[in-house]
Amino acid sequence: MRSHYCGEPGLAEVDETVELCGWVNRRRDHGGVIFIDLRDRSGLVQVVYDPDVEDVFATAEKVRTEYVLRVKGRVRRRPEGTVNPDISTGEIEVLGKELEILNAAKTPPFVLDDEDVSEELRLRYRYVDLRRPEMLQRMQLRSTVTRLLREYLDNKGFLDMETPMLTKATPEGARDYLVPSRTHAGKFFALPQSPQLFKQLLMMSGMDRYYQIVRCFRDEDLRADRQPEFTQLDVEMSFLDEEQIMQLMEEMIRGVFKGALDVDLPEPFPRMTWAEAMDRFGSDRPDLRCPLELVDVADLMESVDFKVFSGPAKDPDGRVAALRVPQGCKLSRKEIDDYTKYVGIYGARGLAYIKVNAWKEKGREGLQSPILKFLPDEAVNGIMERTGAEDGDLVFFGADKAAIVNEALGALRVKLGEDLGLMEGDWRPLWVVDFPMFEWDAGTKRWTSLHHPFTAPQEAHLELLESDPGACLSRAYDMVLNGTEVGGGSMRIHRAAVQAKVLKLLGIDEQEAQDKFGFLLHALEYGCPPHGGLAFGLDRLVMLMAGAHSIRDVMAFPKTQSASCLLTEAPSEVSPQQLRELSIRLRVPQKEKEVASD
Repeated sequence: MRSHYCGEPGLAEVDETVELCGWVNRRRDHGGVIFIDLRDRSGLVQVVYDPDVEDVFATAEKVRTEYVLRVKGRVRRRPEGTVNPDISTGEIEVLGKELEILNAAKTPPFVLDDEDVSEELRLRYRYVDLRRPEMLQRMQLRSTVTRLLREYLDNKGFLDMETPMLTKATPEGARDYLVPSRTHAGKFFALPQSPQLFKQLLMMSGMDRYYQIVRCFRDEDLRADRQPEFTQLDVEMSFLDEEQIMQLMEEMIRGVFKGALDVDLPEPFPRMTWAEAMDRFGSDRPDLRCPLELVDVADLMESVDFKVFSGPAKDPDGRVAALRVPQGCKLSRKEIDDYTKYVGIYGARGLAYIKVNAWKEKGREGLQSPILKFLPDEAVNGIMERTGAEDGDLVFFGADKAAIVNEALGALRVKLGEDLGLMEGDWRPLWVVDFPMFEWDAGTKRWTSLHHPFTAPQEAHLELLESDPGACLSRAYDMVLNGTEVGGGSMRIHRAAVQAKVLKLLGIDEQEAQDKFGFLLHALEYGCPPHGGLAFGLDRLVMLMAGAHSIRDVMAFPKTQSASCLLTEAPSEVSPQQLRELSIRLRVPQKEKEVASD
């Protein structure tokens, strides 16, 4: 039906006849001459109709925005002074000779170039929203990224293999989406949270190098970088250690950025231990574009007559940290109050501060703060020296359980960096390594895996599995980019005895282990190679590369934050017959029963 895409004709096609198909981006009637901007995924071209051919011109008069057209015409140079440098076809136009309306269209629910359309409306009419140039570019970028990933892995000898979508429920940190079985009444499949166990089985099967761009499902609370169904690049390989795996994956990501954005990422990516990241930035996914860092001051606060500081300073699980903000004195009281409310989101009960007005000249008298009366000179001098505070700076403080301080000040440093224009550079990747194997859950009073229960401990820490689990470090590694974890992985446990120890430590007894993943434990006994891998969040990666603020903006048909689809109105009710076939009976909430009885 067409000889060219709309964005293709140029000066080389002048005087040629072309046939084009697309949507009407805009129609303009200029006193007897009709201009139609015809659009498809490649771009748009201006088509001109004059009254010489009456029937064609009459058809052009009927055309409206978003009509679907097929046109035929001759390419010619645009008149002098009318060139449009903003589009690829800006030097030419098509003089229309034929015109066919393939389909009419209702007036769109929103104007495609309107940036203030609500997300709800965009998602309800997603097929219209995807026509917007910004969304089209994001979908094209996503396609380019997946192509580059496949090319790299194919060239490195990886096999593209599929794993089951209907599988067994396994504990991976989030709730499963369950699928009832019709043929096995009362039993359920689970949609995979990841292909973790299957890709390990593929290594045990001798596949050596595997990858898959795969859909995964997690029934969890949603936010900007989470969806109930999402896509990840899943990779696993045998007979390599973590250094070789990180080198391969780093090389792959550098190639993707170069090929898709023409961006040169650093070589090699910097490395940082988990402990250092938490100490300096309060996060295991630090945004290195922000130069602000946390500084421990607990030892300076242990003896102060202020329990807000001295309590956490003396608590083994507490932390007192300072965050220096260069030239932060310019912050108003309202702005400081707003930041106090912000850290409250992360559980912080307040945000103490000291304004450094004239420390160099006046010493303590040159400081301004409600907490100064509680701090002796030794503490004040120590804070100023350790933070490197200078006149004009402001120092924020966090004092609470270490987890709360880290999360609150870690988020605050990034927000301050963005608000005050302190961010440095466009892309700051790094590897975070040497994660703890376990973390203590005070609620259940048991150890839990920081990553997952199949992560291998460092060889030198094997004996700590029994003697001191909290000190045991894993062979895990996360790739972080601009404060977002884009990929996480580890070396896996490949010895049955070690896997049994880890499961036992996690409170999973032998029977439960057999019930949940006995197939993996059996497979470990039949010749399992050393292996490891990584999973990249494809949606997150493309979101960052596209400069979008939510993964919903780089997914063709995402769900809302309530895990529903406004386009298809899913989830929806099913018929009683379908439920009977699945041996399922719905429980009606008590309130609905009472309404029905009334």
